[in-house]
Amino acid sequence: MKIVTILGARPQFVKAAVISDKVNDTENLTEVIVHTGQHFDQSMSDIFFNEMDIPQPKYNLNINQMSHGQMTATMMEKIEPILMNEKPNGVLVYGDTNSTLAGSLTAAKLNIPVFHVESGLRSYNREMPEEINRVMTDHLSKLLFCPTENAVNILAKEGIQKGVKDCGDVMYDAFLKFNQKIKNSENIILEVEPPFILATIHRPENTDNKHKLISIFRELDKINEKTRVVLPLHPRTKGQLQKYGVLTEVQLIAPVGYLSMLSLLNSTEMVITDSGGLQKESFFAKKKCIIVRKETEWTELIDIGVNRLSNPEELYDTFEKMNVKKCDFSSKPYGDGNAGNLILDSIVKFISSGIC
Repeated sequence: MKIVTILGARPQFVKAAVISDKVNDTENLTEVIVHTGQHFDQSMSDIFFNEMDIPQPKYNLNINQMSHGQMTATMMEKIEPILMNEKPNGVLVYGDTNSTLAGSLTAAKLNIPVFHVESGLRSYNREMPEEINRVMTDHLSKLLFCPTENAVNILAKEGIQKGVKDCGDVMYDAFLKFNQKIKNSENIILEVEPPFILATIHRPENTDNKHKLISIFRELDKINEKTRVVLPLHPRTKGQLQKYGVLTEVQLIAPVGYLSMLSLLNSTEMVITDSGGLQKESFFAKKKCIIVRKETEWTELIDIGVNRLSNPEELYDTFEKMNVKKCDFSSKPYGDGNAGNLILDSIVKFISSGIC
């Protein structure tokens, strides 16, 4: 039995660290990793493979810095001969990136089953490329691994029930595993002394809009006057700050790997982000989180009150409200940390059944 895994971005590397480890412990199952190159910077890619012990990719496509359409099409062109040569029993994809869509479309056109980890998420904002990617991938998949019960219900409303698995969130598996590694290691050094607020800003809807970007950093500067703001600077954000001449007093640091991010999470007072994955990682670390977006896929965290959406212009006011709010982190909407085993068991059972 063989699966081909398509990866391209930071959140996918984190999830793959769990599943690839399980594959290595499974008899008669091999994994071929294809890295599209969507995240190509060493600080956004190589460091994750190295520190999380992810097997090195057999194929590196080096496809990046293109428009969405061009990137997806180029990935499909490169992935097709790989799948034809490898002849896998299934293609495993994660999340909602262009790499995910390219892998799913290519596999489906070759009649290779698609296995989608993190199915059923919806922001209902079709202006987000990620929303298009996740909807199309879900409708192409044979196995749909949902991180929450809410995701299962969303798929049912779209008429998708066959192959749907409520397995919990594999990112919770990763958090439990690697957070313990941090506690047991003397090599993870926190360079930022508390107290501080951890912020990340990288989405095009925020970075490519001059008004929004100026507003975000103006508000962060106001927060910084009360509690220091530390922001690992995404390459896209760095370029846009320079382009628009935005100056800031917040502490800008280089992008960090997963272990360093967990270390920062454990020590921060609160998180401000437009990231998808960091919203959940904040919850795992029992930290309040402000999301600089109009909507989120992780609505359960809004419902229980630990996360809150904010417009860029209202970021400081939202911070003030969240700062005094008491939050309960006792619920477990993302399972018990056993998602990786459930996912792999389902894949092996599916392939062994001969359905594919």
